[in-house]
Amino acid sequence: MRLEVLPVTGIGDVSPGADLAALIGEAAPWLRDGDVLVVTSKIVSKAEGQLVDVPVDGPSRAAARDEILAAETARTVAQRGQTRIVQTHHGFVMASAGIDASNVDRSQVVLLPKDPDASARSLRAALRERYGIDVAVIVSDTMGRPWRNGLTDVALGAAGIDPIRDHRGETDPYGNELHITQMAVVDELAAAGELVKGKVGQVPVAVVRGYLDLPGGDGPGAVALVRDAAADLFSLGTAEARAAGLREAATLAPGDSDGDPEAVARAIATVAGVVAPGTIFTHVPGEGVHATPPGTEAPALIRFGEDIQRLRAALAAEAAPTSIIVPRTG
Repeated sequence: MRLEVLPVTGIGDVSPGADLAALIGEAAPWLRDGDVLVVTSKIVSKAEGQLVDVPVDGPSRAAARDEILAAETARTVAQRGQTRIVQTHHGFVMASAGIDASNVDRSQVVLLPKDPDASARSLRAALRERYGIDVAVIVSDTMGRPWRNGLTDVALGAAGIDPIRDHRGETDPYGNELHITQMAVVDELAAAGELVKGKVGQVPVAVVRGYLDLPGGDGPGAVALVRDAAADLFSLGTAEARAAGLREAATLAPGDSDGDPEAVARAIATVAGVVAPGTIFTHVPGEGVHATPPGTEAPALIRFGEDIQRLRAALAAEAAPTSIIVPRTG
């Protein structure tokens, strides 16, 4: 497979109601069957009218953006100062829900397309009907990645291409069966397209030519890349997960029952490092919580003394709970 990545120039500014198929077809009459069209989500959003008016500057602008962000947020994943990583109603985890104030009039901000997969399917169909060409379409946007600096483009929507190339069950040249290898090819192609689009050159569309794995039909769309909650090992930021654990610990009923053993074990694990670092905590049903300090072998029962006061202080500082664990001490 040999790939070419080609910029589509001359599209210009896009206004609400614009015919993207016409704009792209006129700017790139050289499009041909089998091309992969990588379209920046911003021009899709503009054409679909996903623009919101905001004050030009001052505190009212920040307040308006906060209100818009709240409406676009399904849940907050992490927050540090003014930076908020959230999950959108689409399922994407992004900074500021993908709300963008670049390459748009200062009196507006741009939201993500309401349904990027539907946008990709619609554009693909329009290009086929108007110009008789069968192309794949990827709607892309820029994201950061956990654990890595820098940004890259990824696919928010896709049509005419399988979003994942699944190698599970195949055998590598050494005879090893592949068990987990699934390549997010639409993200790879979106990133390749960004290399010729850039962020300040006003080139919102690229074409990747030579990609051979186009199955026909629209396919499942980029929604297939959204990891479901059951498989998400990092559904919260570190500080947010810690605070959530402390809040969960703070809801255990004081002294009247041993409660759910798994919940008790999670609560103990959450606060152990705060109460007494290095200490091994063990819950004994019917008795309470035993603590084995570092360097000792004999556990001691936690009582209403300094340990509980430290626990109260830790919970209050970390999670501002409305109730406090009081381990049963007999």
